[in-house]
Parts: sequence; structure tokens; C-alpha cells
Amino acid sequence: MTDTAITESSKAGAGAGLANTLESRVARFSTREYDWDALKFQADYDPKYRRAQMRYVGTGGTGVAHDANVVPSEHFTFSTMIMPAGAVGPMHLHTDVEEIFFVLRGRLKVSCEKDGETWETVLSDRDLISIPPGVYRSEENIGEEDALMCVMLGAAKPVTPTYPPDHPLAKIKRG
Repeated sequence: MTDTAITESSKAGAGAGLANTLESRVARFSTREYDWDALKFQADYDPKYRRAQMRYVGTGGTGVAHDANVVPSEHFTFSTMIMPAGAVGPMHLHTDVEEIFFVLRGRLKVSCEKDGETWETVLSDRDLISIPPGVYRSEENIGEEDALMCVMLGAAKPVTPTYPPDHPLAKIKRG
């Protein structure tokens, strides 16, 4: 069945409400562009801070107030970010959420600081770091090409998922 056929069949009958809800929650790469203005105020201060955000869920932590092209955010935000070679994400912290950096391509030096203690590491392709609330963090592209990473901000641990009553896993108790 093609994507169109699946979409059309799901719109038929009682599932039309579900189809409309889920269609509004699809964010396609083909419909977005990198926003080099989201953090332009930082790049205007110093060009080394130039980087671009492509938003998928919510507007992220960049201060963009509204983006009609994103899936509405309920409990987290998700975007991709391009960091040119030598670019730096300045030291910052989030007091209310953890922040995840997942490197798709490139080499990033991540530096963290809390209460006078410092720590750093280098992340490369498919590496991830989750930084807790209240920890300052900075990332720098130490590679020779643009780095591409996913950025996710999220709050409290989600509730453990449940299964449909007729699914065999619904009867299994977790330890």
C-alpha cells in the first residue's frame, strides 16, 4: 500500500478524527528550512556563534516565539541544528529541562560547568549527551565541515506506556 493509499484509507469512516490529528503531527523535511535568524542576535555579537535551527516539535530553547510549521510541543521540543566549522554554541543553562545533543555528522567539543567544576568531551557521529537541568553547557564544532545535530529539550520522566487490553503484553507485570 502506498503512503497516499494508507492516508486515504485511514481517512475513511470513523478514523477520520484520528487521521486529522495525526496528519497535523507530521513534520516533513521537505516543508522546513534552516532558520539562521533564530540565534542571529548571538552571531551579530560574535560571528563564531552563527548556527541554524530547523524546528520539528515546538520552537525549542532559542527564543523563537512562534513557528506555524512545527508539531505543537507538549512535553519536549526537537530540532536539528547546523553548526559551521569553528562555530560555538555559547555557554548557557536551562534550569527547567534536560537538553540532549545527538550528533548526526561532525565533531563537537561539549564543555560543561557546575559549581566551579568543569568537564568536557568530544562527540562524533551518532554520539549523544544528555545534560541535566542546572548545568552550564557549550558546544563547539571542532571539525573542518558543518556539523549536524539533533537537539531535544524535555521535562520529567514519562509515565510507563500501557498496551491495548487484548495485547499479550498487557497482562505482564513489570518488576
